[in-house]
Amino acid sequence: MPSSNTISREIANILRDEILRQRYRSGDRLPSERDLAARFDASRGAVREALSQLEQLGLINIQPGGARVQSVNSASLAVLGPLLALDDHPDSLLVDQFLQTFSVLASMTAKNAVNAASPDQLIQLKELVVVIERHCSDFNNFEAMQPLWRELLDAMSTIADNLVVRLISNDLKTQLVDQMMKLGVRPDLKRGSIDKFLATLKVSLNKQDGELAGKAMQNHFEEIRAGVGEAIRFKAGSLRNERYGAA
Repeated sequence: MPSSNTISREIANILRDEILRQRYRSGDRLPSERDLAARFDASRGAVREALSQLEQLGLINIQPGGARVQSVNSASLAVLGPLLALDDHPDSLLVDQFLQTFSVLASMTAKNAVNAASPDQLIQLKELVVVIERHCSDFNNFEAMQPLWRELLDAMSTIADNLVVRLISNDLKTQLVDQMMKLGVRPDLKRGSIDKFLATLKVSLNKQDGELAGKAMQNHFEEIRAGVGEAIRFKAGSLRNERYGAA
């Protein structure tokens, strides 16, 4: 028998997706606890806990007269993953906005990390770049390369020592990358662009030039944005063809 916490989480997830799909719009009042308990065949305590979870996400505001839906614009960052997972292919505009935002954070992190790095930390970053170069035969294998790229970005984040940027970046990375893998979206990055990025990054480390590192990271994410956008369009087209063929 599912625990109360499991039931609450399931109820919260269903209501969350219904709000994100605009079954309930901003300003709407959700059904009462009693009605929701009847709908989900759950206790009012489980429903109450589910509503509390939605309030923590910023999707509803619990008032004495009931729970009222809030605009998704007031929600927390934690709804990004569920938004990306609403359909069998992610919203291309939402993904592009994510990559734009993450590009700024990654560029700033690279710049600050290289400028602030001690001699030992510079050696650590150089070694990570060399490891990535050695595995470049798998550069277009999204899953295989993710741990290496993440290790490099994590090392830069640690050196840059900006906790706020790191927490935001961690949340963004986890939600987007996980959804890309689940949905089978694989950006087709050109080998030449990867080689150019790594070569420029090595120069920036040798010169301890944070500006150059930041620009290299920004250019790299522009390539990723283009590749991911094309992959999403291809995925959407394939799904349309499958449905059309099945019909």
